[in-house]
Amino acid sequence: MSDRPNFLLFITDQHRADHLGCYGNRIVKTPNIDALAARGTRFNQFYVSCPICMPNRATLMTGRMPSLHGVRQNGIPLSLGTTTFIHLLRDAGYRTALIGKSHLQSISANKVEMGMPQPDPNKVQPADAYAEADIEKWRDGRYDQELARIWKGEPGFEPATPFYGFDHLALALGHSDRVQGHYARWLAERHPDPDSLRGPENALPSNRDIKAPQAWRTAIPEELYPTTYVAEETMSFLKRHAKDDTDQPFFIQCSFPDPHHPFTPPGKYFDMYDPADVPVPDAFYHPASMLPPQVAAIHAERDEGRSSTDGQRAFACTEDQAREAIALNYGSITMIDDQIGRVLATLEATGLADNTVVAFTTDHGDFMGDHQLLLKAAIHYQGVIHVPCIWADPRDSGRPATSDALAGTIDLPTSFLDRAGVAGFNGMQGKSLPAIAAGTESHDSLVIEESQRRGYMGFEPNFRARTLIADHWRLTFYSSAEWGELYNLKDDPLEFDNLWDDPAHASTRAALTERLARRMMDLSDSSPLATGHGP
Repeated sequence: MSDRPNFLLFITDQHRADHLGCYGNRIVKTPNIDALAARGTRFNQFYVSCPICMPNRATLMTGRMPSLHGVRQNGIPLSLGTTTFIHLLRDAGYRTALIGKSHLQSISANKVEMGMPQPDPNKVQPADAYAEADIEKWRDGRYDQELARIWKGEPGFEPATPFYGFDHLALALGHSDRVQGHYARWLAERHPDPDSLRGPENALPSNRDIKAPQAWRTAIPEELYPTTYVAEETMSFLKRHAKDDTDQPFFIQCSFPDPHHPFTPPGKYFDMYDPADVPVPDAFYHPASMLPPQVAAIHAERDEGRSSTDGQRAFACTEDQAREAIALNYGSITMIDDQIGRVLATLEATGLADNTVVAFTTDHGDFMGDHQLLLKAAIHYQGVIHVPCIWADPRDSGRPATSDALAGTIDLPTSFLDRAGVAGFNGMQGKSLPAIAAGTESHDSLVIEESQRRGYMGFEPNFRARTLIADHWRLTFYSSAEWGELYNLKDDPLEFDNLWDDPAHASTRAALTERLARRMMDLSDSSPLATGHGP
């Protein structure tokens, strides 16, 4: 086996840990991912750095917390001047490929209106060059490279490469059956009128009354759906690499846009799971008297008929809506699993499997009915912050394992670099997953950051949340609230009983608050290093 292994990273979008068979789900069919876990290491306490797409994907690229890499929320692109671990692998001789969803830049061209500062008319405003703390911010390249209107308006448009270190790109930009980018060109080559297949206005008739919002039976057939595209492009890359018969190793990020809402699994996957056979999660039945204020606010929106169910942030759902969303989510996940099986079969057939480390994770979770919520919000329940991670290294074959040690997205870049024998750059904050599994490295706690531009759930715009996961506790602070959350995850895994104001747990709250403060100091920036003595 070469000292320079190949890497194949599968990443899904908005995918809970417990929506996989290998993480205990007895309904959803995921035999290929389960088999990967059976020959690798499954991390049972793996957490995101932020339960939002762009911030956590930027952490995946950099091994740095959102407050450091700057992608604090969706809509802030990762600076093109940022060093990623992909740059380091590429510099060390790796072929690098990003296939599928990127979301390191904005995918919506909608004007930002909420939560933006209002200029003081009595003061001279800074020129554009000095509007940000960094003079060169947004002046070092194009930050519109993932916008659908650019791909549609500029025939033959291609993002500038290396794109955050990736040389080969096959992008699937967006969600559900509305995905654009390279996928849209691929689809147009295979269908004379692709737009006639997209969206709820072109949906096929359903054999049942669809209860869940943002759900329809897409007219795009399975063989033309984005999930299939991502798998086939990955398989094509593997075949070309094998044909080249080169010793040059590769890193492939195979990134599926699903199972993110809207819920549009195609073909047989749409009704593969009957909502009537899908139980609502135990956490659905959160006693109303025990709801924390921000969740109670979302429930009130539903109960008073004020819910907005067609956007990106969480809303309160009914039992029927939860069952259907989960059933459709399962369909999307099983389709992904089937396509992962095809990719892994190609890896074997090309003779590359014996020297390829395969990993699997996702960018964040979804409430999926927990606490009567769907989608995601700045509420750090386990369903949105706890995600799957599998690390399968052929040199460890025959030694499958599970790890209950704390780990997170922040550790993946260091893990890939360490396995490749490549040193990380100054400022990386993660550890090596194999070392964590072996017990030679560890986290005593993890911090989850969230910064929201919009005000909702009773909070003003630009509120922030910080969570500490330590031992069997979850502590969460909100920047604009005098209250917080404290849960004993061992005794209260459903997170019903907020112990924040419980006098019997005052000492625990104080100790965890101190640990959060110290951990945040540890996570402050160490880059750049000094270039001279000073005085």
